[in-house]
Amino acid sequence: MSKKYSSIHYHDYLQLDKILKSQAPKSKELGEEAHDETLFIITHQVYELWFKEIIHDLNSVLNIYNQNVIDEKSIGIAVARLERIICIQNILIDQVKVIETMTPSDFLDFRNYLLPASGFQSFQFRIVELALGLKKTGRITYNQTKYQSVFTSDQQSILQNLEDGNSLLDLLNNWLGRMPFLVHEDFNFLESYKLAVVNMLANEKNAINSTNYLSDEEKELRCKMLGDTDTYFATVLDPKKHNEFVEEGKLRLSYKATIAALFITLYRDEPILRMPYLFLKCLIEIDEAFTTWRYRHAQMVLRMLGKKIGTGGSSGYDYLQKTTEKHRIFTDLHNVSTLLIPNSELPELPEGLIKKLNFFYSDSKKD
Repeated sequence: MSKKYSSIHYHDYLQLDKILKSQAPKSKELGEEAHDETLFIITHQVYELWFKEIIHDLNSVLNIYNQNVIDEKSIGIAVARLERIICIQNILIDQVKVIETMTPSDFLDFRNYLLPASGFQSFQFRIVELALGLKKTGRITYNQTKYQSVFTSDQQSILQNLEDGNSLLDLLNNWLGRMPFLVHEDFNFLESYKLAVVNMLANEKNAINSTNYLSDEEKELRCKMLGDTDTYFATVLDPKKHNEFVEEGKLRLSYKATIAALFITLYRDEPILRMPYLFLKCLIEIDEAFTTWRYRHAQMVLRMLGKKIGTGGSSGYDYLQKTTEKHRIFTDLHNVSTLLIPNSELPELPEGLIKKLNFFYSDSKKD
């Protein structure tokens, strides 16, 4: 049998000797073993293994989108790998339940042996954050120290290269900015959308003001909640306003990229746009899953430690809770939902553009 297809044993293939001998409780080394320290170690080792797979899949998606031309097949591959990442994230969230089988008192039996170790020292998770697009301006400072300070010089170099390079959010911005369908012959999506928004708001305000069961104060309040072209629609109706938000750090996608994301979302059922829509949907779900994971982690820490300082010197629960909202990455895609309009108000696409957004087969053979 050739070496390429030589037999291998399950135990050797998985290198189980290395894995199963890699748990070394400090409590056992320094005195009496705390029973639940083994659970604590294994849980975090499993987290790191899953982070490795997330990085593996995420790098492949980065490579796909770091191209000037991306075909439909590649987008489908990217979507499949992002969906796998989402499945892994759900496992990460569920793992919190496992560690919560350990009581606060059980944790205190070995917690002091962990100083000054901290989950913030997870090099792989920092790679994930930077690769997705969590840049310096959007991060909460940990213990008043630099993001890379807890790592070796080689690791710091890797993280800095990620910080300086194109993240998935950057590549998304570039890809959306190349959207070719926003203007087609006599159809201009943005102008048609603006008109649809004005009509939609006028119709909804008329409906509110014509009701008999609302008081004048309630009507005024509902119209105000509805918004107008001077409120949240301004970022799309006015490119200058959008660019001001970008400069202030409130938005990160360019004006054209935002319009493209809106177009894809509104016309997501057109065949050519289906995969791009699923790609955007996956990015939103990844953001939501990490937000959920951070929240569950924070609640677990509150349950185990209350308001105690973290082992790495952070404010513990307070720091983790703040990252739940602050460390969102694809907020611009969430904001697109604010700009959606009813299907009944959707501008009708011209036949020529519809044809380009569909898959057509024609037999070139002549009789």
